[in-house]
Amino acid sequence: MKYRLALAFMAALLVSAGCAGLGPTTFIHPEYNFAFVERVAVIPFENLSGDQGAGSRTSRLFVNELLAAEAFDVVEPGEVALALDNMGLVRTADLTREQIITLGRQLKTQGLFLGSVGESGINRSGSSGSSVVTISSRLVETETGATVWSSTNTEDSRGFWSTLFGTGQKSRSEVTRRCVSRCIATLID
Repeated sequence: MKYRLALAFMAALLVSAGCAGLGPTTFIHPEYNFAFVERVAVIPFENLSGDQGAGSRTSRLFVNELLAAEAFDVVEPGEVALALDNMGLVRTADLTREQIITLGRQLKTQGLFLGSVGESGINRSGSSGSSVVTISSRLVETETGATVWSSTNTEDSRGFWSTLFGTGQKSRSEVTRRCVSRCIATLID
């Protein structure tokens, strides 16, 4: 009996490990000196998902996580919105190299974080569902407009216990925060 219980427990651990995901996919420029970056701005994230408000929610959480990390001086979101408005920029996902350089000068930053929410919703499996969030973010330096860091991550609300027993689902905001935090950790940690 003990043997069967141990075997069942090991099987559950293997299943939950398989559900854990791959973690962030990250690019870090091998020759860039990140000590140069002191002040950054977060450009509002583009929302490619069907979840209205996912872009602004992710942008706010991204700013919060950067501030909590204390790695950069972060420009206030209102200043970023004003600079984008003054330049007449609506679609920030398609900034040109020249626009990045100009925006960097206006905001007095060495880097701009750009990003998108690719997925933010509920995945249904039978009668239960789990929140799933995918974000892609990148840091472009404002002297040349080159991407020096990029990370894509997917997180869901399923954990070991919720997978095993169907309990303890996390909210979409909690899943988004964890997704943002794990992306930023690939740059700062």
